[in-house]
Amino acid sequence: MLLSSGYEEANQGGSRVSETDSFIQEVTEEVRRDRLFALFRRYGWIAILAVLLIVGGAAWNEYRKSENRAEAQATGDALLEALDRDDAAARAEALGAFDAPSEEAQIVVDLLAAGEALEAGRAEAATETLGAVASTSGEAPEIYREIAAFKAVLAAGTRLPPEERRVRMEALASSGGPLALLAEEQLALVDVEEGRTEAALTRLQGIVDAANVSPGLRRRASQLIVALGGELGSGTGQ
Repeated sequence: MLLSSGYEEANQGGSRVSETDSFIQEVTEEVRRDRLFALFRRYGWIAILAVLLIVGGAAWNEYRKSENRAEAQATGDALLEALDRDDAAARAEALGAFDAPSEEAQIVVDLLAAGEALEAGRAEAATETLGAVASTSGEAPEIYREIAAFKAVLAAGTRLPPEERRVRMEALASSGGPLALLAEEQLALVDVEEGRTEAALTRLQGIVDAANVSPGLRRRASQLIVALGGELGSGTGQ
């Protein structure tokens, strides 16, 4: 009996402890919920604002992408329409009036306009356009300005005195850019024009021996060496 009574008392005591633990756990959870709700009431607007900013930012980004695609398509269509004119003069006029949406795009349009003007026999207009592009300052790639400067000298031709052509081409040749060897070729032609045959041959041989020379430029330089009575060096790659 004593054992049975002690067992029952132990069970009742364990039950009371269990009930106490459950009560404490429920109170703790309730306190946590109250704290969570209090924090949400106090700072919930921050989370809502963050969600709105994320959703709004994504929507704006998609809108801008759509706008850019539409703008690029409209520019391309207008450019193709200008280039679809019947003759070079009309194409040059249409391109000259073209209003590109960015500085870089405008430079490309101006280069195209200058090319059409040259084809139409309007060398002075082409030279003026190319000169304006060459002197442009901004964030557009430097190669565009170098191309314009190179083409401006070619468009001007003999209207520019040899010394002026030399100065401009030496600036391009010394830059080490993609047009350096082409500028060297033009300098060799200036040497020939001024009667400096040996200087021209040395310059042309340097072009032929250059590691990054294109096949077409190497061929032209080699032919000019032979035409000037020179001999091709061992490093011609021929």
